[in-house]
Amino acid sequence: MLTRMTQTSPVSSAASATAGGSVPHSRRWWTLVTVALAQLMVVLDSTVVNIALPSAQQDLGFSNADRQWIVTAYSLAFGSLLLLGGRISDLIGRKRAFIIGLIGFAGASALGGAAGTFGMLVGARALQGAFGALLAPTALAVLTTTFTVPKERARAFGIFGAIAGAGGAVGLLLGGVLTEQFDWRWNLYINVFIAIAAIALAMVFVTAGHRTEPRPKLDIPGTVLVSGALFSLVYGFSNAESDGWDSPMTWGFLAASGVLLIAFVLWQRRASHPLLPLPIVLDRNRGASYSSILIAGSGMFGIFLFVTYYLETTLKFTPIQTGLAFLPMIVMLVIAAQFSTNLFVPRFGPKVMVPIGMVIAGSGMLLLTRLGVTANYGTEILPALMVMGVGMGSIMPAAIQTATLGVDRHFAGVASALVNTSQQVGGSIGTALLNTLAATALTDYVAGHLPPTPHVLQEAAVHSYSTAYWFSAGLFAFGAVLSALLYRRRKPALAATAASTAAGAPGEPEPVAAH
Repeated sequence: MLTRMTQTSPVSSAASATAGGSVPHSRRWWTLVTVALAQLMVVLDSTVVNIALPSAQQDLGFSNADRQWIVTAYSLAFGSLLLLGGRISDLIGRKRAFIIGLIGFAGASALGGAAGTFGMLVGARALQGAFGALLAPTALAVLTTTFTVPKERARAFGIFGAIAGAGGAVGLLLGGVLTEQFDWRWNLYINVFIAIAAIALAMVFVTAGHRTEPRPKLDIPGTVLVSGALFSLVYGFSNAESDGWDSPMTWGFLAASGVLLIAFVLWQRRASHPLLPLPIVLDRNRGASYSSILIAGSGMFGIFLFVTYYLETTLKFTPIQTGLAFLPMIVMLVIAAQFSTNLFVPRFGPKVMVPIGMVIAGSGMLLLTRLGVTANYGTEILPALMVMGVGMGSIMPAAIQTATLGVDRHFAGVASALVNTSQQVGGSIGTALLNTLAATALTDYVAGHLPPTPHVLQEAAVHSYSTAYWFSAGLFAFGAVLSALLYRRRKPALAATAASTAAGAPGEPEPVAAH
């Protein structure tokens, strides 16, 4: 029985996935609420703490050089353990893994909120990342195996994709409110309350899967190789942000990451129980989705980081005002995500929607390049943010839904983990590249406009932000071309089926993939 399972392709047909998947139940929309709460907690935690950093630094007395470790500790643990977390959820059961992840994340958040030293705070953030690496892919896997009816699946993934895209902006708003009205520690304590609500809902509404075949063994060598590769990759890019691209530590870790990734792929080809069955990523549609999520994550970082800098340091917005400034983008992202997944993706597929979303998002970045030392929010900043919201709302739901479509339910966790890995690696790449480009642009501008008066320094800062926006626009343009080339065209019969299913007619349960 075990031999037969290891020889079965992890990429199943749509019909078999539905037949062997979880039967739709009346409480599945409460499952979506539960998963959405967990996803929001993980995503917003990547930005909610950023706003609290100045207050935490003043309270705990750590240096500017050490400050980055509050963010880096989380991203290193989260990014390097994602595939392991996804596979664990496949092995021990998604409900159990989901609840363990919630409890661990809440405990680590409480520890961080109560931290009395810098080391304790960094350790708590690393723990948050480790449990987040278990929680994030498990949440998406629960969604993947719960919603198997195409029309409902599209709606559910539209909501999930909107949360994945908007969570960072929500974190900025929430962080501003908590820091100004309460204390920086509440940026961590808030997770405890979210987790308690999610645990209560999970106990009732998340169903435990029933495995009919023996549980395979965990791929220990594969786990060590890929965890080391992802750690080296994230650390290398994080080091590039602080020490520059010419640092031996930067290139050393990036080179080590490449070697370990090659070794991981070679091992997966011969492993009896592979951590990541290669057919999952070798499928063109899924490969296109993972690369699109990575590119969108890299480009999107520009808007959160540099628009936040611009609003707070140049226009003198308060943290709360900065968070509120992003709200229209969130609204447009949610609206676009619902239209995309319910109307456009079933009709046109990701081959059309993802490239269009990339072009729209890139256009939003180009609008931001026109900002100067002074700007009117309503006429200059707001339109760009709304365009960005539409673009991301077109990219994320379609890409995330396609990334997990047609995967055998026994590998749903690791396939879902790849979605989070792509987003995390994309954010790390975006952080390093955009910060490096912006810092270089600022230095060059000041050198060419001596003496460095306050006005020149302001102009230099805005010029550096504009450089980051231009590069982000280029990333989205590259993403548009790459996704248009990689995604497969759908067969006419399948397109008709998807359209009829979206309209409510019965049909085959696979709206976007053509094998």
